Amino acid sequence: MGPMHVVEQLRPFPPVEWRCRAQPVAGCELSKLGRLCTMHCTVVEYSGCKEGYPCGYCASAQGKVSIGMWAHSMTVQDYQDLIDRGWRRSGKYVYKPIMNQTCCPQYTIRCQPLHFQPSKSHKKVLKKMLKFLAKGDSSKVAGDEEPMDSHREDAIACSFVLKNESDISQSELKPLSVEETERVETEDNNEEEEMKKEVTVKKVESEPPQTCVDKDSAGSSERSNSAKLVHTTPKPGKGADLSKPPCRKAKDIRKERKLHKLLQNQTHSLEGTPSQVEPQVLLSQNSKSKANQPKSIEDFIFVSLPDDATHQLEVRVVRSSPPSCQFKATFQESYQVYKRYQMAIHKDPPDKPTISQFTRFLCDSPLEAENPPSGPDCGYGSFHQQYWLDGKIIAVGVIDILPYCVSSVYLYYDPDYTFLSLGVYSALREIAFTRQLHEKASELCYYYMGFYIHSCPKMRYKGQYRPSDLLCPETYVWVPIEQCLPTLEHSKYCRFNQDLKAVDEGCIKELGRVRVLHKRIVMPYSMYKKRRKGPSDEASVQQYASLVGQTCSERMLLFRS
Repeated sequence: MGPMHVVEQLRPFPPVEWRCRAQPVAGCELSKLGRLCTMHCTVVEYSGCKEGYPCGYCASAQGKVSIGMWAHSMTVQDYQDLIDRGWRRSGKYVYKPIMNQTCCPQYTIRCQPLHFQPSKSHKKVLKKMLKFLAKGDSSKVAGDEEPMDSHREDAIACSFVLKNESDISQSELKPLSVEETERVETEDNNEEEEMKKEVTVKKVESEPPQTCVDKDSAGSSERSNSAKLVHTTPKPGKGADLSKPPCRKAKDIRKERKLHKLLQNQTHSLEGTPSQVEPQVLLSQNSKSKANQPKSIEDFIFVSLPDDATHQLEVRVVRSSPPSCQFKATFQESYQVYKRYQMAIHKDPPDKPTISQFTRFLCDSPLEAENPPSGPDCGYGSFHQQYWLDGKIIAVGVIDILPYCVSSVYLYYDPDYTFLSLGVYSALREIAFTRQLHEKASELCYYYMGFYIHSCPKMRYKGQYRPSDLLCPETYVWVPIEQCLPTLEHSKYCRFNQDLKAVDEGCIKELGRVRVLHKRIVMPYSMYKKRRKGPSDEASVQQYASLVGQTCSERMLLFRS
């Protein structure tokens, strides 16, 4: 794994305290008549642009360009909105490639699990796992080599900005009470209006292969509309038109016609007793239809194993941030799997994959744990999906559960089980997991796979999970991947939205409304700008706001020293 700088772990700062009192009280004393509300909020420290650093995809020494910020705390809704604008996290660092400048453009890709059907190669991996569990067969099938790790370069590419330690004290990150903030804002009340203060697994049902062993409570999350999906009719030869019904095999059409004709003939010949004939014909039709229906992922994953099965596989979902007791109990075993993985797969020296690197990279997360009534039983936030084989961990998928999606962060596994194609298998399990969560949280219906990099052939396999969409880097709308691939063949950077008049609807419109945290006081940027001493930082704030969008810029707190 690429070089990583040591980062001091930051303790989560206390949530903002909003007080609503029936009558005033002196000083900072809480009123017994008052009502105390807590609200989690996002606090970020903008790092700016970094260009000219090494790329792990094309081996360019100075080709990468990206923007980043350190997230001291972040709500799941804010992160959902950020990844819908091309951002991605590595630990607590959140970054976004500058698509029209970086050597290998990285397009956010999402799969649609509710409509997903496994391909032949996917079924081969699922069948191989079943055969191994049932009979212990570990033979490797030709052509089943594991693809290049899907998230390694995504995650470590940003390590250049990780500071040796934070120069911000914890007291600076704790906003003052609302009364004190309001007092500062009312000083400029004659010039501007007061800023509004925006408040911002279905449990796996006793299915043996996967269990959710954590349930953490937290605040509610704010819901907003997800990024739009754009369907445009492709030109001839440029991909499938997803607005039309999928093509059907001629063989199936002939069978249907023959069955329909048979039904008509028998009905006419036995007009006196149609009810005695039609059920038999319909039953035959239904049985044939069911027999011809393709198998789903669940048909492979949740199939019952024989009583004398050689192995038993269990998948457990444990909350990693804040760490649950189950996560703490398995931390050392999980770390040893990661260490072996890095040494065998990525050729790290024995002293390289340290516990601090593992913790900072794959355990630390800025996401606040939230558990609203309408969400999945395990809540939202950051989790480790542990794969237990015969009582020991053989793989761990690092995931974020967000309001509209499951976002895959990283996967590491015991190299002794490479023959099981665990990269593909875990992706299929995460797609099935998303479907399970959707049963409780109806808005959670996407599976984000990180970045799709067409200019790197080894990274194109993510496009094999269909149907899937790519995020337009200019208008931030989703476009079916079939419509994007032809243009990517001609240019590594592309605007996927074919409507040339379309613009970024979430772009920054009022810079003065950006929320700032300055000297523990939350205020609009327009007010902070008047109080700031020294050179103007407007260009930096403008860049930040344009990349996170108007909604996030008014909801998140941008730390200013």
